[in-house]
Amino acid sequence: MTGTTPTTRIAIVGAGLGGLALARVLHVNGIGSVVYERERSRGARGQGGMLDIHSGQRALRDAGLIERFHAIARPEGQDMRLLEPDGTLLHQEDTPDGAPSARPEVDRADLRALLLDSLPEGTVRWGHAFERAEGGRLYFTGGGSTPYDLLVGADGAESRVRALLTDARPAFIGQHVIELGIPDADRTRPDLAAMVGRGNYWVLGNRQALSAQRNGDGRVRVYLSFHTADEDWLATSGIPFDDPAAARLRLIDLFAGWHPRFTALIAACDDTIVPRSLTTLPPGLTWPSTPDVTLLGDAAHLMPPVGQGANMALLDAAHLALSLAAHPDAVPTALKTYEREMFDRTSTAARMSADMQSLLSSPDAAQKMLAFFQPT
Repeated sequence: MTGTTPTTRIAIVGAGLGGLALARVLHVNGIGSVVYERERSRGARGQGGMLDIHSGQRALRDAGLIERFHAIARPEGQDMRLLEPDGTLLHQEDTPDGAPSARPEVDRADLRALLLDSLPEGTVRWGHAFERAEGGRLYFTGGGSTPYDLLVGADGAESRVRALLTDARPAFIGQHVIELGIPDADRTRPDLAAMVGRGNYWVLGNRQALSAQRNGDGRVRVYLSFHTADEDWLATSGIPFDDPAAARLRLIDLFAGWHPRFTALIAACDDTIVPRSLTTLPPGLTWPSTPDVTLLGDAAHLMPPVGQGANMALLDAAHLALSLAAHPDAVPTALKTYEREMFDRTSTAARMSADMQSLLSSPDAAQKMLAFFQPT
């Protein structure tokens, strides 16, 4: 294949934000594609919490969705409170009514739904798990295959498409996160809902943290972070994840000495408890350009979750789509152009994210974060 002709077969693996945004910007520019997703349906699993969308808004403009995005975004989600474990409030930012939405928060599920609803019917093929690609053909787990001219891996942190281009694999970065949540917090625990506020609530201790965020559906998501070099810590921590009530008690024990209102947040959570060990790809990862395969989003540049990943995935999608539209007779050139820009942009973002991750994992993270928000 040398160009994006009307019969060019573009296969996108992964129906996350990046893959869907790519399909949308391609569609806006008159280029068809098919998104193959391993989940059985759009509602097969939860989509996580809020996202801080800033630079990614440029991609949503290219997708013709910026007005619809602002209709679902929550500027008040920019509110932020920073505290120490003893309850001392170090910093607070409240977003004035009518303030510009430079960095509005949006529920990941709402943004994904916006992208899905913007695509022609049949663009996403559910229940198609990538197994391998060879000889210009994409094979799915459990049987079935389809030919492609261009394959785009948008399949996230554990990307299987990535192996076609590089041997790089995600590595543990010394942080485990346990997600919990309080449903319908304004009704069930109005005291805790008021404490968290409208946006993000951070309590930073010595290599341990509690953060909470208000979601548009009324749920307050609570994240407990533990910074340790022990990659097996989740298994050895004594947290009985198969018994939610006992797990909450153990987690409260792990925050012994913190102000009671913080452990009250843990006690109020429901039985949804999701443990994760964080990994990243090496900052500045590149690969030799290939004429019919490329990557975007976490598949290409997995970085710490400090506000850059979703924005970079959206920008990847827009830049790749626009590069393909600009080089309709030379897809290899389009891929080289896209990858050159993507490598430069995301390596900077990855290094900035790594610096922020280092700050958050330091023993005096609260004071360092205060200096970040209140530079002298």
